[in-house]
Amino acid sequence: MGPLNIESTINLARLIEAFKEYQRKDIFNYCIVDNFFNTDIALKLEQEFPDFNDKMWHEYNNPIEIKKTLNDWNKFPETTYSVFKILNSNKFLTLLRKYTKLRSLTSDEGLNGGGWHIHKRGGKLNLHLDYNFHPKLKLQRKINIIIYLNSSWKSNWGGELGFFSNESSIKPGKLIKKIYPKYNRAVIFDTSQNSWHGLVGKVNCPSKQFRKSIATYYLAPAKKMTNNRGKALFSPTSDQKKNSKVLELIKKRSSVDEASLVWK
Repeated sequence: MGPLNIESTINLARLIEAFKEYQRKDIFNYCIVDNFFNTDIALKLEQEFPDFNDKMWHEYNNPIEIKKTLNDWNKFPETTYSVFKILNSNKFLTLLRKYTKLRSLTSDEGLNGGGWHIHKRGGKLNLHLDYNFHPKLKLQRKINIIIYLNSSWKSNWGGELGFFSNESSIKPGKLIKKIYPKYNRAVIFDTSQNSWHGLVGKVNCPSKQFRKSIATYYLAPAKKMTNNRGKALFSPTSDQKKNSKVLELIKKRSSVDEASLVWK
């Protein structure tokens, strides 16, 4: 495979077409792009994921999130490295700025919270609001792009991404949209509009299958009244609402200073 560029990597026509559905009235802005990557790129990205038990992963294993992540550029194989470079490039940013109408949008090349994500059977991710204020760049997180990369995924394995009504910054509303993690499907959404999202139930795949995705996030200058929360704010599930330990975990998980103490 030769050097990659945006035209050989991303189905730009599909991306531009999908943005026609981006502006929403009933929920925060989002769109879905199927066959986001060209076929050979998607296949190579899937193949480059590390083994689930590789020691390089960063593990979250607690009552509100069970998953593994990795955002170290030095650990990315050639195609993955090149694709993240393209997703953070000025050419791709120009497209995002045009179709999201966010003219000052910039990429987070450090992949804070992004990179590789993987869930095994039993994996979970409670509903949450993403961190709002980048702890180092002091910019507001605005746009998420998540692309799913398991070509064997079956509908009865769960793992759907849920989008919930956004009338409150304290708790999620009702389920508005459930998105199946279809292979090579990208989901693009504005994460700054009380954008409650998370996995709908636990992942139910076989023991040797995994819910794989890559993610990149994009930032913009914050307005004066922007909440400066530097970590995700989670919501308890219905059976966790009276559990004092889980509520204390959620409080600490949303703190930049204490989050690292409660990942496991």
